[in-house]
Amino acid sequence: MASDKQTVTRLDSNYMQQYDAYIERQRRKKKRLIRRLVLFSLIAVIAIGTMATYHFKQRVLHAEKTEEYQALQKELTSLEKQEANLQEEVELLNDEDYVLQIARTNYFFSKEGELIFKLPDEKPSY
Repeated sequence: MASDKQTVTRLDSNYMQQYDAYIERQRRKKKRLIRRLVLFSLIAVIAIGTMATYHFKQRVLHAEKTEEYQALQKELTSLEKQEANLQEEVELLNDEDYVLQIARTNYFFSKEGELIFKLPDEKPSY
């Protein structure tokens, strides 16, 4: 083993030719297998990346829609309260006594023979 020179001569027999062809086929099979695995891996990475991107976009969209829904729910609640107040006011305005009371307090209408005195809202200084 001290010398680098090959001392074994290769036989050029039919068996050796078949063996070499077998080794070459195995090498090509391995090369094709690696190519297929790389292609499959590339397709899998692209598919997973696309799905992950789509998933995160959907999560962001869902969060925005949820926030918008909650804001609209709050607005709906306040509008329903406002509607109830306005319905109550409409019912009160249909009452003649209530309308007369508003006219007397806001517009100083009086009954026959009644005098109205407007007092200042300020507290006296003494």
